[in-house]
Amino acid sequence: MAIAVGVAGTGFWPVGMGVGRLGVIGIHEYLMHAVYFAPRGKKRLIHLGANVAQRYLSAEDRLIGLIGDAGAGKSLLISGMFPGLELTNDDNNVNIRPLPLLDHAQRGFFRHHTYHLDVRFETAFTQPGELAEAARQAIMKGRRVVVEHYELLHPYLDIKPEVLIGVGEEVIVTRPGLFGPDPQDIAGIVFNSIRYRKMAHTAEDLTGLVLDGMGIPKPRVHGDIKHGFILEFDAIPAIDLVEVEDRVKDYIRNDVEIAYVDENHIRIGDLLVNCTGPRIHLKRTGEVENFRLMPEFRWDPVQQLYIMVGLVGSAHQLPGGSGSGIDGLKNLTGTG
Repeated sequence: MAIAVGVAGTGFWPVGMGVGRLGVIGIHEYLMHAVYFAPRGKKRLIHLGANVAQRYLSAEDRLIGLIGDAGAGKSLLISGMFPGLELTNDDNNVNIRPLPLLDHAQRGFFRHHTYHLDVRFETAFTQPGELAEAARQAIMKGRRVVVEHYELLHPYLDIKPEVLIGVGEEVIVTRPGLFGPDPQDIAGIVFNSIRYRKMAHTAEDLTGLVLDGMGIPKPRVHGDIKHGFILEFDAIPAIDLVEVEDRVKDYIRNDVEIAYVDENHIRIGDLLVNCTGPRIHLKRTGEVENFRLMPEFRWDPVQQLYIMVGLVGSAHQLPGGSGSGIDGLKNLTGTG
């Protein structure tokens, strides 16, 4: 689910955009911001990245900044947005030296059309001012630079990004204008919200463990809501949701350690668990706050599936009960 908010006729243009393009303005030129739930799993994040590129990027965009905590999924979004782009951080035990952007800047000749820069990783080797100067030179030569942890580079770079993306509980896509948003505004949102995403994914995996132990077939669909998750089934499982909730809470009370194993597994205590988003978890089950299941399954007449809803963190009113309406919609979309 996504929200897109835009306004026409502002008269503000991204870097490098002239009046001559008036006749070929894309819909992305009117974008204020778009908000998506940040999905778990490699395939879903890459697919979201491809959609973001198709909807909100221009071929003439030169500076794209991404902001978010380590493991939030920034590199996977980039892989979807720019297929084939060689990432220069060590997420996959890749350590490219010398850094192509810096090497080409020092040589005075930029061989590539698009460069990747992970500022947090590179500042272990190079001063941020030097990285900013290399990025500025590439942009002035008409090259594109995609920057992870852009908030760390922003104080040293005098060029506003055409696209700024924050990755926390939601993926926030913006095209900054004269009045913002500033990178620190985005950082303040995503660094605060990522813990709810980690709580929700941890609680979802604990719920899956409990369901497996009860002999329940795996759900047809996994989905995301604000501060929670949904599991969708072809038929209502023969289970007591109160019992499922109590068993998940037992895991939480026992404060079991959670550890990354590889790109397809995590370890919860002594159990090896299949997982499509192994980096988006808490370190211990006891860090999950206020877990609860909705007391009954919901019916989706379009998909013809029964939905189990799990929630974490502060209480939110879901549409369909008392207090539903626009406030409930905001709770689910992340705009409230």
